[in-house]
Amino acid sequence: METLDGLMFTRAPTARRPLLGLTVLVVEDSRFASEAVRLMCLRSGARIRRADSLENARRHLAIYRPTVLLVDVGLPDGSGLSLIRTATEATPRIEVVLGMSGEDHNADVVAAGADGFVTKPVQSLLAFQTAILEHLPKDRQPPSPRSVNDETIRPDLIAYRDDLNHIAQVLDDTNDDGALDYVTQFLSGVARSAHDHDLDAAVENLSKLRRAGDNPDAGVVALTQLVQTRIAASGPL
Repeated sequence: METLDGLMFTRAPTARRPLLGLTVLVVEDSRFASEAVRLMCLRSGARIRRADSLENARRHLAIYRPTVLLVDVGLPDGSGLSLIRTATEATPRIEVVLGMSGEDHNADVVAAGADGFVTKPVQSLLAFQTAILEHLPKDRQPPSPRSVNDETIRPDLIAYRDDLNHIAQVLDDTNDDGALDYVTQFLSGVARSAHDHDLDAAVENLSKLRRAGDNPDAGVVALTQLVQTRIAASGPL
């Protein structure tokens, strides 16, 4: 008897499930952003695997080749651009390679060899499907007319608190420049994805202090306190 995974992998795409038969590897350290992509893949018919760092992504790619590689630009152990370059120069090439970020890195990911760029937060199901389908050959396209569903995907806030717990540990361990670069990049994308405007403002305040060459300690303290407040909150954020 065929498993559900087996059916999804071998069946041709349909109007309602346009990504049937595809496997997506998302390289993303944010649980919240990864959960959004997982839900979109589920609704689109694609299978998904996740790596949370460059090292883990390379381990995945040493074992199998996905149809779609979706890479966050800012990762805990380096820039996703290096993985994009490696993936697009490999033979055989992964069919669709996309970069993603909460900041404008479109030119950077295209220069690294990516087929396209996805702006975070990733929320529109239609935009997600289109970003992949427009780079696939005709024989991998769903039949027309296609059933268009522009659903907005909203992950569970449990994944958001997982991200906050992760960054709280980073803030506790160190406050050197490298760590703060990662903190501001990570939290900026996560806050926007969760529509947490106060947290986004706190991240921007810390970034402004650093850009101006001012002592960032007050900004770090304010950001740390807000993160801890969010973690302790028992109700919706």
